[in-house]
Amino acid sequence: MTAWRDRLQALKNVPPVLKIVWDSGPSVVGLGLFFRVLVSLIPVSAAAVAGMIVDSIRAIVAHNGSPTPQLWILVATEFGLVMAGNVFGRIIDYYDRVLADRYTRHVSIQVMEHASSLDLQAYEDPIYYDRLERARVQATDRLGMIQSIGRLFQQTVTTAALASAILWYSPWLLLLLVGCLIPAFLGESHFAFLNYALNFRQTPVKRELDYLRQVGGSKEAAKELKLFGLNTFLSERFTRLSDEILDQNLSLSRRRLIAASLLSFLSTAGYYGAYVWVIYNTVIRNLTIGNLVFLTTTLNNAQSNISQIFSTLSSIADQALFLTDLLQFLEMKPKIVSPAHALPAPRPIMQGFEFRNVTFVYPGTERRVLNGLNFRLEPGERIALIGQNGQGKTTIVKLMARLYDPTGGQVLLDGIDLREYDIENLCREIGVIFQDFMRYEMTANDNIGVGRVEFLHDARRIREAAEKSLADQVIERLPRKYAQMLGRRFEGGVDLSGGEWQKIALARAYLREAQVLILDEPTAALDARAEFEVFERFNELTVGKMALFISHRFSTVRMAERIIVLEDGVIAEEGSHDRLVAHGGHYAEMFELQASSYR
Repeated sequence: MTAWRDRLQALKNVPPVLKIVWDSGPSVVGLGLFFRVLVSLIPVSAAAVAGMIVDSIRAIVAHNGSPTPQLWILVATEFGLVMAGNVFGRIIDYYDRVLADRYTRHVSIQVMEHASSLDLQAYEDPIYYDRLERARVQATDRLGMIQSIGRLFQQTVTTAALASAILWYSPWLLLLLVGCLIPAFLGESHFAFLNYALNFRQTPVKRELDYLRQVGGSKEAAKELKLFGLNTFLSERFTRLSDEILDQNLSLSRRRLIAASLLSFLSTAGYYGAYVWVIYNTVIRNLTIGNLVFLTTTLNNAQSNISQIFSTLSSIADQALFLTDLLQFLEMKPKIVSPAHALPAPRPIMQGFEFRNVTFVYPGTERRVLNGLNFRLEPGERIALIGQNGQGKTTIVKLMARLYDPTGGQVLLDGIDLREYDIENLCREIGVIFQDFMRYEMTANDNIGVGRVEFLHDARRIREAAEKSLADQVIERLPRKYAQMLGRRFEGGVDLSGGEWQKIALARAYLREAQVLILDEPTAALDARAEFEVFERFNELTVGKMALFISHRFSTVRMAERIIVLEDGVIAEEGSHDRLVAHGGHYAEMFELQASSYR
């Protein structure tokens, strides 16, 4: 009962999906339905004309007459109906293809836009990733459901017309057909639900298979795969997991085959029971030969259409279950949003940022990454954050950009809680480059331009940003300069070294012309000299701006006016480089350990 209740509840997914379909192309949907109505009425009309032709021929033969004009009109009418059915069918196919393209485009854009609107927290949740993966698949793989709904509409109109004709002769014939088909429908529906449940359980395993497939064929992993001899390890793991899925799918398919074969016997018996009734009544002359032709054709079409309706309904119910994740995904709402009457970010910033007794715990954990943290970043000030991994350095950056809200306490900008500001406007005033920055498989120009898309076609600003980050030296060596495709994904693309990619990423931050610039270990792939040059340039370019950077190299950290040492979620030490070294605390210890490696 639970399975059937789930299937019936899943049908509530159909109306919102139909709305998505309608929004993707109202005129295409309307015209498709119009031609489906026309083609639906052709089978019963053609069967009626065929019966009239047989009766006309029988009358002519019985009276030794010759073909009459009325007979040829009937033949021409049947020819016209068949031709119209063929033409209308092709028109429907045309509109189905157009609708498929429009629907795929529309729903893919919806998924992309909605995914980008969700909180960063969602991307760090495995359950969310499972749902997102299913939503992405369902966004394009549920075209079959759209076409099934169109077929169901057409089959229903056709069946209604055929049923009306059968009812005219005998209601029992229709009841016999329907009654024998219901068990087959219930069986198909049951196995469709089992298939959905199986796919749902297999999602995490399928994600792991995708990951193994990607790792096994990626250029990033190629070196280690060869050096560590991991090819066999990965392929054996992939084989084991894929065999599990294959065995589960085959087991369900076998059970479905046996059940479907047994149930098909009952549905076929129903049709032939009605067929015998028609033959008997024709023999005893309750029906004419024309009636025989009409009824046998109509019964055959009705049996086929009723069976198709049940099958289509089962298919729709099946796919509606799969669409649950897509619709649940689209219903997910971000928690970090701008308030109703959001304030614009201050320009210029007068007082700066203040962390006031800030506590932060990542969702799904209990550890306090920040534990009552207090500090200020004032206009024109440059601060360096240091500490062991996991001490909250990057978390501070995420809170400043309001990618997260604090678990406790407040983050203030010019004395006002960040939650009072418009998020988009706030982000425009902050330029951040993280250690795991994106490498866009686009042109060099676009790689920089995405830092502020309104400047994407402003060549002067793009070049100035590249000069500031020292990326101009990299770009000038490329065959097509700023028009050069970067990365190996597309034809003609050129890959860069880690350090070169980082200079491109830094240019994005400079393009923003933000009041606050944050570098979260973006130069990790650079050698010590190259990193020193980048941070020296960073110091020059951030004069009068608020700047915050995170680095493990003390040669660059010492450039900051104030250094904050984080430990256990609080500030353990702070001050200038010279002051902290003289203090002889944790900073001095870390500095001495790193300095000794160069002696």
